[in-house]
Amino acid sequence: MGAAVGQPEPFRFRRLEKPEDFRAAEEVQAAIAAQTDEPTLPVSVQRAFQDNGGLVVGAFVDVHLAGFAAGFLGWDGTTLFHYSHALAVRPEYQNHHVGFRLRAFEREEVLRQGLAELRWTYDPLVSRNALLSVRRLGGQPDRYHVHYYGRTGAAPDAPEETDRLRVVWKLTSPSVEHRLTGMAPSPADDASRLRSSTAIVETEISERGFRVPSAVAEPNADRATIEIPFDLGSLRAHEPEYVRRWRHAVRDAFRAALDLGYEVDDFAVVSEGHERRSYYFLSRATAVPSSVGSGSSPGAPAPDKTDNA
Repeated sequence: MGAAVGQPEPFRFRRLEKPEDFRAAEEVQAAIAAQTDEPTLPVSVQRAFQDNGGLVVGAFVDVHLAGFAAGFLGWDGTTLFHYSHALAVRPEYQNHHVGFRLRAFEREEVLRQGLAELRWTYDPLVSRNALLSVRRLGGQPDRYHVHYYGRTGAAPDAPEETDRLRVVWKLTSPSVEHRLTGMAPSPADDASRLRSSTAIVETEISERGFRVPSAVAEPNADRATIEIPFDLGSLRAHEPEYVRRWRHAVRDAFRAALDLGYEVDDFAVVSEGHERRSYYFLSRATAVPSSVGSGSSPGAPAPDKTDNA
């Protein structure tokens, strides 16, 4: 018997063990191929991760794999951590909080390994990724990578630019544990925070009805915002030329903010009239980090696939 109407699917979480489990993970990746241009993680690499200090976990409905996460041990010269290389969820389960629950299960397994930190990267333009990574999980974006994997994409005349934002997740920090309980600022709190912040990315409505960047300002207040598209997939499908405009504006905004010592401390989707808008919330830090990468840096070795969580 299936789950009752209005009740969540009865997901079970466990490590992938058999060859058919790993092949099922390949099928999950194939199912989201239209949502990401990143290559499939093959069975052989998944098995290598699982058997050599890494971790490959899945969310199952009955015997069917709804989503998985895969990663490996990382070392940046000072800290041993788990690096989550991939997280993917089948389209039909993307509104069931599977990404959140996979990360929570991944956290439990990593803590059992004696580690206290988990890291991953994601496309900073994807609102769904930011909402999961920053708002719901309490992850701390700390480094912006430009052209992290070079240019990719099937169309040689319009390749995708692979900028990535690195997230550090302190697994036992009070702020992370607070967010894992489901606690977060209210919509009224978010609206108040937005009003009290300076916009780094200024936007306007285009002639075609899409919100697009119009200018990038240097932050100079204690609080600031960086706006991103609410729905990058829709923008990419209908007005792909605007994606590059957003990419460069957000890149310039993050590089300026991180160079000036700002930190991302939250992310929110704010409703303004009939429009939903997505914002990173930043505040001025006390020390200026070295946070902008050009493609490779210690402690940030690989991609993830959280567009679909």
